[in-house]
Amino acid sequence: MRRGWLALAVVLAVAPAYADDAVKVDWARGLVIADGVGVADRHAPNPAVARGTSRRGAEAVAKQLIAAKLRELPLASGAKVADKLKDSAVKARLDQAIEAAISLDAEPETDGAWRVTMAVPIEAVRQAVFGARTVPDKGDAGPAIVVVDGVPVKPAIGWRIGLLDAATVWTRELPAWAKDAPHVTAKRARAGTIEVDGSNATASTLFVIVTP
Repeated sequence: MRRGWLALAVVLAVAPAYADDAVKVDWARGLVIADGVGVADRHAPNPAVARGTSRRGAEAVAKQLIAAKLRELPLASGAKVADKLKDSAVKARLDQAIEAAISLDAEPETDGAWRVTMAVPIEAVRQAVFGARTVPDKGDAGPAIVVVDGVPVKPAIGWRIGLLDAATVWTRELPAWAKDAPHVTAKRARAGTIEVDGSNATASTLFVIVTP
């Protein structure tokens, strides 16, 4: 899965996005992002001491916002992530993904408070709900990135590309980092599967889905 994760890491660069306001669901970067503020402990002897607890508090706030938003994310089946949380194993995996949220930015305030920006990869949510992708016996010999053109559906978690459980990002404009990737054309999208015109991709491939 090494090349797939390397490709997925590339999308942390700036790219055209589908986004919310309060908590950003950035399908083009493959991240759900939230800000958190940790208030300084007024009883701390100085701002440096206060920052120890306020940073943790800020991260906890951001994770709580992300957790609430993740429940609302749509699945390719038409359901939502929340509908899958009755399964204790799915809930445990999702809780683990939230706990392991990435710190994108952190800024200390002069009074000892912290402002942080945290994110959970959408692929981590997909794996929490549907399980990990299976690397083929031949390894990650396929392309690291494949662009899928003309997909007539909105972003959602769990779309299969052909026969593959796919790691995906969704965008309206092809990002520069994918300009040299091979292209395939979507023929149709139904029953949770995007059918394409042929590809040598593997489970390690990151699919960049370009919507009209």
